[in-house]
Order: sequence, then C-alpha cells, then structure tokens
Amino acid sequence: MAGGNERSVKALKEVWRRAENSLCADCGKPDPDWASSTLGVFICLSCSGIHRNIPSISKVKSLKMDQWDDAQVQFLAKHGNAVTKATYEAHIPIYYYQPTYNDCQVLREQWIRAKYERKEFTEPGKQLPYSDGVKEGILWKRGRDNGQFLPRKFLLSEREGCLKYFSKQDAKEPKISIKIDVINATFQPVKIGNPNGLQITYLKDNKTRNIFVYHESGKEVVDWFNAIRSVQFHYLKVAFPIASDNEIKNRLTRNFLKEGYMEKTGPKQREAFKKRWFTLDHRRLMYFKDPLDAFAKGEVFVGSRENGYSVQKGLPSGTQGNFSWHYGLTIVTPDREYLFTCETETDQLDWIAAFTSVINQAMTPQEYAIEAYFKFKS
Repeated sequence: MAGGNERSVKALKEVWRRAENSLCADCGKPDPDWASSTLGVFICLSCSGIHRNIPSISKVKSLKMDQWDDAQVQFLAKHGNAVTKATYEAHIPIYYYQPTYNDCQVLREQWIRAKYERKEFTEPGKQLPYSDGVKEGILWKRGRDNGQFLPRKFLLSEREGCLKYFSKQDAKEPKISIKIDVINATFQPVKIGNPNGLQITYLKDNKTRNIFVYHESGKEVVDWFNAIRSVQFHYLKVAFPIASDNEIKNRLTRNFLKEGYMEKTGPKQREAFKKRWFTLDHRRLMYFKDPLDAFAKGEVFVGSRENGYSVQKGLPSGTQGNFSWHYGLTIVTPDREYLFTCETETDQLDWIAAFTSVINQAMTPQEYAIEAYFKFKS
C-alpha cells in the first residue's frame, strides 16, 4: 500500500477485508498479505514465491509494501479468491490431493501450476495424466540393503488393482506386486533427502513395509501420487458401493500423525533405553533403527480409551534401565505398559497430544480385527 493514493489504499483495504480473501487462495493459510495482480487472488508469502516462478501467468505484489494503482485494485475487487476459484478450481477430481500450508513445497507448487499454468481443473471430463487408471514409468527407488537410489520401472493398474515394480526395465515379472487397498503414500522430502521424495508404505502379512522413491520432475512425482489416489478411489467405490464420495476420499492416502526419535526399553522394563525412529500411522506405532529402514523392528497397536488404552506423562516410579533423555511418557494397553523418553519437553508434549488424539477416537470393526492380530502375535 506504500505510496498509493488515499482512494486506492482505502479500496484495497476493503477488498482485502472480505471474508473470502481472509485465507490464502492456494494453501489456506490465514491472513494472506500478498496478491496476484493478474489472477486476482490473495495469497501468503510462501505461495507468492511459487507464483513468482511463473511470471507469464502471475504477477505478485505485497499488499503492505507495494503500490497498487486504481486499475489493479479494481481488478482485485472484480475477482478475489471466490471468483477466481470458481474458474480455476471448477472441476477438481475428488481424489486429487489439495495441499495446505503444512504440506511440502513440491505438493504446493504442482497444485498452483496445475491450477493456473496447466489449467487442469477448468473443464469437466478433462483427460489428466493421473486419471487414466494406468500409469507406467521410472522412479528412483532406494535399495533396501545398500541404500542406493536406482531407476526402477513402476506400473500402476486400476484393472488389476495393484502397484508393481520391476528390478529391471525389461523384466517380465515384477519384483513385488502390491494390492492398492493396502498402500499409503506420503511425501517425505526431509527424511529422503530429496525435495521430490515420496514414501510408499504397504502391509504385507499385516506388517508394514516402506519403499522410498523420488523423481527429478516435481510434476511427475505428484502425478504418481494422485494416480495412486485415483486408483484407490475407484477401487473403493466398487468395494463400498453405498459409501459417499467424501467417505471414500477420507480413506485415501494419509500423512503420518507424528514421526521422530524417542528412546524405548524392552518388555521387562529393566533393559537400557535405545534410541529409535518412531512413526505413528493412526493406530500403528512403528519403530525403526533408521528412518529409512524398509521394515519396522516392531509395532505397537494404539487402541481407544474405552478399550483400556491411555497415555501418561512421565515414567512409572522405580523405572530401571539407563536412559539419556529425561522427558518420559507411558503408553498403557490392556496387556502391558510401553515406556519411552523424549529429548525435549516439546517433543514429549507433541507425542502425548498425538497419542491422545488417537486414543480418544472410537475403534472401527476393522481396527478391532487388527487389535486381535496384535494380541495373537504377542
């Protein structure tokens, strides 16, 4: 607003204060203080940086520091987030993942480019690279034993209901074939060490297996991600014909509730505490020696409060075993207690909050079956 005439400044403030413009048009972050003078949307600082990388489509300016002339303000007033979204988000497939400000850069960038640059959602029934029910291509996959990323052919098929990958590009038989209903996919750029890193998780014999992949192209890896969601959605529509689209959408890929290091001790609670990487995937608490391990060293089922599960701050009095971190927490199950320590109080409180959110939810019939498996296994 700096240096603008009084009329323009007042008009800009009025448009800016509209309820529709109170959240970033692209990621939903509150109180956006940037806008696109060519698209007419109000956006946050982070998304403005992505817009700046597509100057042929979007010209961004600060609402606080830049000068806006009368024509630009009138354009914003005529458009705004609601009108622009009605054009550029008119026909988003229900399975398409719409990122928020908590999501990684590649998801947010490809979402913005899909909307404004490629105009993927402006027309109904548009053929999209992730909507065919089949996707084949090369992803760089991390080797389970040597940790090296090597190119591997992947094939996703809605007709077969599975994702396959091949150890050699000319191989006739896949190395692994994974049923689509047991797959989860979540972006992990920091863990994998690549901005386009994707973690694919699946269940085999009710145990969790991790595959870590990436692609040099951000568009390609996000297309793979949404292709998986598309195939999952159509598979579940057949499996659960009376479920609503939104109910099915909520069963597609999910982010982990929490990840990070904690120390743990063994079932006798006298062993030395060992540092492990933990992943909380809803009711499954998995721990790994290394964050990029293919298999978990162990898993703990986290049930509901009404079934005898709880989380407590601190360790039981008289706890034995050496531990270097002093912010403890205890998971209580009907069968035993699990003891953990965290490096900081913030970590401790964050883990307790994550466990509490799971424990406070009622269990589904499917989760009762998973609980029974864990009890049988132990």
